Amino acid sequence: MAYDFDRQIDRRRTESSKWHKFPPDVLPLWVADMDFPSPEPVTRALRERVEHGVFGYGIEQPEFHEVMCERLLKRQGWRVEPEALVLLPGVIPGFNVACRAFSSPGDGLLQQLPVYPPILRLPDNVGLTRDAMDLTRGGDGRYTVDWDAFERAITPRTRMFVLCNPHNPVGRVYTREELGRMAEICLRRGLLICADEIHGDLVYSGHQHVSIASLHPDIEARTITLMAPSKTFNLAGLRCAVAVIPNQALREKFIASRLDLVQSANILGYTAMLAAYRDGQPWLDELLRYLEANRDYLVQYVRTRLPGVEVGVPEGTYLAWLDCRGADIPGDDPYTFFLERARVGFNDGTTFGRGGKGFVRLNFGCPRAMLTDGLERMRKALAR
Repeated sequence: MAYDFDRQIDRRRTESSKWHKFPPDVLPLWVADMDFPSPEPVTRALRERVEHGVFGYGIEQPEFHEVMCERLLKRQGWRVEPEALVLLPGVIPGFNVACRAFSSPGDGLLQQLPVYPPILRLPDNVGLTRDAMDLTRGGDGRYTVDWDAFERAITPRTRMFVLCNPHNPVGRVYTREELGRMAEICLRRGLLICADEIHGDLVYSGHQHVSIASLHPDIEARTITLMAPSKTFNLAGLRCAVAVIPNQALREKFIASRLDLVQSANILGYTAMLAAYRDGQPWLDELLRYLEANRDYLVQYVRTRLPGVEVGVPEGTYLAWLDCRGADIPGDDPYTFFLERARVGFNDGTTFGRGGKGFVRLNFGCPRAMLTDGLERMRKALAR
């Protein structure tokens, strides 16, 4: 089947957060929400479930656990037992539950900055201290881990490391060696690992997503892995995710901590998630080719036509982290500049914490014509 990712769909007629945040003349290239329809097997499964007409309380069926375990084994060689899977309404509730379950007020949380704002907010949500280390940006825009800084950020009160891989917003897909070194430090220092791997299926040529828990049984026993089809198959509004927690003691404590607070996925979210993971791979294969072409077009355009703006090559996700510090932008505030002068809406880099000032995050998960429009608006604004 051929998939038409160039087709532009009017989303202003829906309740889309992405398309209603800014005035109608602003092109929204911000939140991680693609402008592509979800795979046909997902919409078909939802249609059939809706036509049934009864939406009472649900219960997880063995088929989902079988599909997910088979997927992890096939894609990563990670053998997980069905009982290790815990369904959730989202990855964000998942890492908030993990912090509440395995830390106490005053404990420390290790983070790598800049980072996805809901991860950045975790310490404030739970009453923890932010034990943060800064990722190192190279001359080509690629970020690496300063291992001395990683170790120094861990204090006697640090209890958990929240890993974002592939990393949002910098686009790194950490190598097996990098993950192994992170895990070794965490285990040696007695830290639990909570891995946000929501972009794990969105990885480009020359890179491979590796779940940190899959590296060794000792790491697996100290890791909570959070995954979801929401970014991969554009299902964010359906609120569905899964935690992989092979360690029974960790799993039982995690489940107890979410009681009456964070429930499972709703029935339609569950239906969509099962259909996506079971039948959506052909669509995903085509999507990745389209996104990679968008990425390459974006990087080439920025480097040749946007003076003073720099970008590293995203290894995963459909998010580009644009360094605008070299551009002639008033107040070193590219978010406001491009919003007011170009009428393009991005994510403000300052919301990603230390290391985000002078940056914006751009979502290239959209039809090429839309991406081109946004880049042309930026070029003209910088030229004025």
